[in-house]
Amino acid sequence: MNRRTIDVGERLPLLETIPLSLQHLFAMFGATVLVPILTGFDPSVALFTGGMGTLIYIAATKGKVPAYLGSSFAVISGLTLVNKTWGDPHAAMAGALALGLVYVAVALLIGAIGTGWLDRLFPPVVIGSVVIIIGLGLAGVAVNMAGLSPNNHVPAGKETAWVLTAVFTLLVTVIGSVRFRKFLGVIPILIGIIAGYLFALAMGLVDYSQVVAAKWVALPHFVFPAMTPHSLSAAVLMAPIAIVLITEHIGHLLVTNKIVDRDFTKDPGLHRSLLGDGLASTFASLVGGPPATTYGENIGVMAITRVFSVWVLGGAATIAILLSFVQKLGALIHTIPEPVMGGVSIALFGVIAAAGTRLFVEAKVDFSDKRNLVLASTIMVLGVGGSHLRLGNFELDQMTLATVTGILLNLVLPQAVEKPEGKAVPDSLARQEAAAAEAD
Repeated sequence: MNRRTIDVGERLPLLETIPLSLQHLFAMFGATVLVPILTGFDPSVALFTGGMGTLIYIAATKGKVPAYLGSSFAVISGLTLVNKTWGDPHAAMAGALALGLVYVAVALLIGAIGTGWLDRLFPPVVIGSVVIIIGLGLAGVAVNMAGLSPNNHVPAGKETAWVLTAVFTLLVTVIGSVRFRKFLGVIPILIGIIAGYLFALAMGLVDYSQVVAAKWVALPHFVFPAMTPHSLSAAVLMAPIAIVLITEHIGHLLVTNKIVDRDFTKDPGLHRSLLGDGLASTFASLVGGPPATTYGENIGVMAITRVFSVWVLGGAATIAILLSFVQKLGALIHTIPEPVMGGVSIALFGVIAAAGTRLFVEAKVDFSDKRNLVLASTIMVLGVGGSHLRLGNFELDQMTLATVTGILLNLVLPQAVEKPEGKAVPDSLARQEAAAAEAD
């Protein structure tokens, strides 16, 4: 029995939309609030800017691309340096503003020159490999949260409870994704989180101290960009990171293309998708939030549930905005134990990686061709091996480094001439066959 697909523009009744939106909210919550915690900014602002950024993105893409935007991990080092080491949050936001403006400028440039170059940069072997590393590159995070990594940070004495909670959550999520029917079949992530939460509560892993301390209603701590002695340096430091975010965004969009089975680079266009992300990042910098990026966690939710409605994602964004002001509710969501999210994330990130493998099969990528083999292996090793490149204050994380390397190798390595049936042949033989055909 095939599960019903909820299309991009489809609007469901409110009572169905709310749990579907909550599912997306829970999926992105941990990562979105982690970035401001690490960089010294207010997590409530990140919730607010993530929600507003998602609505901006939906508007910029004419409601045609399902995506949720949250805090980007690519900016952690830059924001930390300026805010914590230099002690200048206003300069940090000035740097983030420069990043957002560069992002918008590149989006407008791509809108002017078109997207024909995408097919040259991203053939199926590169797209499939990038999709795989987007999922597997996050695998370590999921496994660590689940307490299954030798370098985990599970509190002493809670190891067994932690792992059991993660495994129980994973099992409920996986079984629900396969066996649940009707409306339950589109909220297996939410059911997995609720079941895991109750299990964790019984195991003594839920801490309500933050909920007790939080206020009911309070304004987030907004921080505005300003010209300070460090602002120019922050702008020079952070503006180039826009290229990292753009590369990451293109990778996520290509994944979404495969999951939804639609080419969003053509309609509404890559430039609109990038513009939405750039405008969201620019907006975030104006109020003290981290620059935005599309979230792999939410792509994973869509892949499992087959719910692509922008109304559902817009609902998640609206709830996030409300939670940024109702701090007790935000704190309550923050009590979801890490092993619960670890168990869910194992399923989410695995589905993304599997989508890359499916792309190889559907595109009939020939791995007897050494060129394809070298491209895929290089991208995947860099993408999952913990690679990291620092050039001065400019950094490339493993996913971006792998993607950029794959693009460059694809441009540099010579391509064999293709026969009509797709078999590679030497250039000389191809010319002979062409000459024979003309003679006939």
